[in-house]
Amino acid sequence: MKIGIIGTGHIGKSLVRKLSAAGHAVTVANSRGPETVDADLLTDGARAATVTDAVPGAEAVVVTVPLSAIPDLAPVLSTLPPETVLIDTSNYYPQRDGAIEAIDGGQTESLWVAEQLGRPVVKAWNMTGSHALATKGAPAGTEGRIALAVAGDDERARQVAMSLVEETGFDGVDAGPLADSWRQQPGTPAYCTELTRAELIDALAAAERARAPRRRDISVAAIAERMGDGTTNPDVDYSVRLARVLFM
Repeated sequence: MKIGIIGTGHIGKSLVRKLSAAGHAVTVANSRGPETVDADLLTDGARAATVTDAVPGAEAVVVTVPLSAIPDLAPVLSTLPPETVLIDTSNYYPQRDGAIEAIDGGQTESLWVAEQLGRPVVKAWNMTGSHALATKGAPAGTEGRIALAVAGDDERARQVAMSLVEETGFDGVDAGPLADSWRQQPGTPAYCTELTRAELIDALAAAERARAPRRRDISVAAIAERMGDGTTNPDVDYSVRLARVLFM
């Protein structure tokens, strides 16, 4: 499959490595230009390009940038053909993204993304930490394999995204339409808690929409306090333990 990946943060880098190693023709782009893409991302055949050049001909495009950067991509992504699967990995953190009135007012994050881009999206890979995505994938059938939710309105697009999630080492769970993707947003029991398929299905069902933003903000404050002196960094599983305490 031809896949364009926009964004070379921690999530984007892991997706480039995993999907190109799986045999996909991956083109990667960021806002700074192809010359800034790390050479080690290209060792399995991925190609660096500009954002404009990364998407033509792609069967799937993964957008993995901060939510605040989404509107800047509209001129390129709004022109994709309808059969192209557009996958959104973003999460809303007002401390980072600035306040977005529509989301603060209750709009589901990825519905806002779809509105900004002028076309449907599928939400995937948003509910796991970058360390887990890079290191905790496992072959299908492995006991305790972590599961990730995939939400979208088009069944074919959802299935494509779920297949790609599986190829990155995680069980894909069909989370239904995009309007329900709030169940995998920050502050919910599914978010960054590293659950198995059965556990994740229960966690999605148990989500409480009204409580999620407050829980999200408490977790951000707790991590900031832990790192407050600039020298005490949380260990890699601290955020998982914190999420399980606060969100579940």
